[in-house]
Amino acid sequence: MAALMIQGCGSDVGKSVLVAGLCRLFTNRGYRVRPFKPQNMSNNAAVTEPDEQGRRGEIGRAQALQAMACRTPLSVHMNPVLLKPQSDVGAQLIVRGQIEASYQAMAYQTRKATLLDLVLDSFRRLEEEADLVLVEGAGSPAEINLRQGDIANMGFALAAQVPVVLVGDIDRGHVIAALVGAKAVLEAEDAGAIRGFIINKFRGDPELFDQGRREIVSRTGWPDMGLVPWLAAARSLPAEDAVVLRGAADGMRQRVRIAVPILRHIANFDDFDPLQAEPDVDLIYVAPGQPLPADSDLVILPGSKATLSDLAFIRAQGWDIDLKAHVRRGGCVLGICGGFQILGRTVADPDGIEGRAGSALGLGLLEIDTILGGDKVLEPCRGRIVDGQAVYEGFEMHIGRTTGEALNRPLLIREDGSGDGAVSADGRVSGCYVHRLFDAGTARAALLAKLGGASEGVDHRVAVDLALDEIAAVLETQLDIAALARLAGLKDIPT
Repeated sequence: MAALMIQGCGSDVGKSVLVAGLCRLFTNRGYRVRPFKPQNMSNNAAVTEPDEQGRRGEIGRAQALQAMACRTPLSVHMNPVLLKPQSDVGAQLIVRGQIEASYQAMAYQTRKATLLDLVLDSFRRLEEEADLVLVEGAGSPAEINLRQGDIANMGFALAAQVPVVLVGDIDRGHVIAALVGAKAVLEAEDAGAIRGFIINKFRGDPELFDQGRREIVSRTGWPDMGLVPWLAAARSLPAEDAVVLRGAADGMRQRVRIAVPILRHIANFDDFDPLQAEPDVDLIYVAPGQPLPADSDLVILPGSKATLSDLAFIRAQGWDIDLKAHVRRGGCVLGICGGFQILGRTVADPDGIEGRAGSALGLGLLEIDTILGGDKVLEPCRGRIVDGQAVYEGFEMHIGRTTGEALNRPLLIREDGSGDGAVSADGRVSGCYVHRLFDAGTARAALLAKLGGASEGVDHRVAVDLALDEIAAVLETQLDIAALARLAGLKDIPT
């Protein structure tokens, strides 16, 4: 079967978007396409369809987007190894959608070398059901200090015998040095696996970089597969790396102002993409060291991969004081998943599932208590908002069980009639475990109406789908698609 791997000269060079665009491009041409990323590191994740044992799992959000681009259901085999950071030097390891354990960085280097066979097995399973598998690398193959035991880049590419195209990001500068430097530091076998390069995120007149492209070809021997302009449509796609939140706290005052503090271990922050796309919303990501804006209409506490740690972080920033003052002024607060737990009276992690074992008083804004433990909840959910007919659709992804009087005032009603989440007695503070709560246009419109705003009412999935088609159309004209198809080994190559 055909396969092609897109690697990059670094993180955030646009690999995920390019793979998503190519997934949609080849899918639109009638091929059965599947995305694959051997190893991902992200706290943005999505719930998959049940695996062979009937268990739902979790994969990186980028692979969920790429599966959407392929118009195919999510599978744990699309991202068999997922690392979810819990500290600066440690992460939770997810293998084929299920929690294995938490590892410190050095310990994981030993563990990852044993995962190659499992990764290859997942890749082969996707090959069996597809005409083309598009593989995304992680970080950069030029990080040669991580080459031993590698399963994310060249270690996988050579083992699976998949050709590689290397992406350079011209927007960050020194793209010639990045590509030529990668060739210089790679071992000959690894460099030989790279069969072409792509320049990404170009702004301006492309003819101005013609000589630069020729220099890269001359100095590396790799064919030039094309130059991709800055893709404005990518703003409509979910972002995977929290780096995109940096500097996002600036904005003009509009009708509804919503503030989201950037927790140290923030998770699934793409929940808020649909709000950011609304013209009547000023969505502000509040950086550490900055107060929560006093004129916010709503403050949302996002998900967290380390709830107790982020609870302490909130107090260290003084955001707990800001939140209570916000509520006293009549403002509203919403907690999602870990943010929901933090709003309660207590949070306990007796087994140290998310870090060091312990417990702490929560912010006390909701009459709930949470104990982290038990099997992880991974399930899709659908229902309506309690005080109306607005429909939501999302998923739950959490460890922990929550109890308390506030659950008798649910925020949501599931399809089976059970309640979900909680609302304070005065109605100003609420929370739930549902991710992607704002994707549905009706649910988003209902939320904004409570805040005095309006919504365009478009389902976010529709906007993302249109953006994928737009990106695919650009790639059709800017990349040598026929050369990429031949490189991947596709039959009936498009012209």
